[in-house]
Amino acid sequence: MTDYDVVRVFCGPRGEYGNELGVVREGSVLPERGERQAFAAKLGFSETVFVDDPERGVIDIYTPGVRLPFAGYPCVGVAWLLDVPELVTPAGVVGTRLDGEFTWIEARAEWAQRRTLRQYATAAEVDALSVPPSGEWLYAWAWEDEAAGRVRARGFPGRGDGVEEDEATGAAALQLTARLGRALNIIQGAGSQLLTAPQPEGWIELGGRVLLER
Repeated sequence: MTDYDVVRVFCGPRGEYGNELGVVREGSVLPERGERQAFAAKLGFSETVFVDDPERGVIDIYTPGVRLPFAGYPCVGVAWLLDVPELVTPAGVVGTRLDGEFTWIEARAEWAQRRTLRQYATAAEVDALSVPPSGEWLYAWAWEDEAAGRVRARGFPGRGDGVEEDEATGAAALQLTARLGRALNIIQGAGSQLLTAPQPEGWIELGGRVLLER
């Protein structure tokens, strides 16, 4: 069996919730894309990361069904696990930093797979949503406190690969931040927390807590 770590990314303030991420630190044990895709499908996490160069931060990201050039929560999780100044993804170089209990990355919203960002009138409406039919990647959100930048969100990948709801979606948080042009404090899923902050020239910082599960 291939060795891998499991971290929870975007945990709540007491270490609860968060999205589980599989990390294969020795990516060379599964060098082929087909092998990696099959292993990611077997693990069944929203994403699994293969580390190809731990010193340079070169990584390769897979959902159970597809390879991704970039994804938010895997980058935050691996940044915490490797403690490197940057990550190299097919989409571009991701800056990283650790700041107390939070791990931050700096990336661009356009690097991520497109989501349908759908605003609802209240957080209660978002909470009441059922899993929609497969087809579109839906990020449902509503203001909890617009003045304070507090958002309630849920993510539905719609890929038909067994992940019906994504507990915490960094890429969607980047895209919502780019659309709104302001810093956000997002509670997604059962209670995961994602923080964002726009930076100059289209860059966005995305941060959260990370804990080692096993």
